[in-house]
Amino acid sequence: MSEHRAFFGDAERTFRITPELIAELETKTGAGIGSLCRRLFAGEFRHADIAETIRLGLVGGGEQPARAASLVAAYASKPLAETYALAVAILEALWFGPKPKDATDAE
Repeated sequence: MSEHRAFFGDAERTFRITPELIAELETKTGAGIGSLCRRLFAGEFRHADIAETIRLGLVGGGEQPARAASLVAAYASKPLAETYALAVAILEALWFGPKPKDATDAE
């Protein structure tokens, strides 16, 4: 599974949606993973789609569930443009896999 790294809350964090967490994400958002990805990629989402994607991405990235929930409660509502972009990036890592290395990365 591909991961996404980004600053969230008070530190750089790893976000990963594992196969086991896909089922939980589907349950929490009331949508299959394909529908959820389409909703977010199209900008037609509910706040819960963003919050649950980030929370479960944190859990898959190694955070304890209680800590992930606490971080989302504190930071996932502000500003929405930032949390939306983060949720999309987490799902893009799941959907598309790792980004190709840039030519400058090889040097």
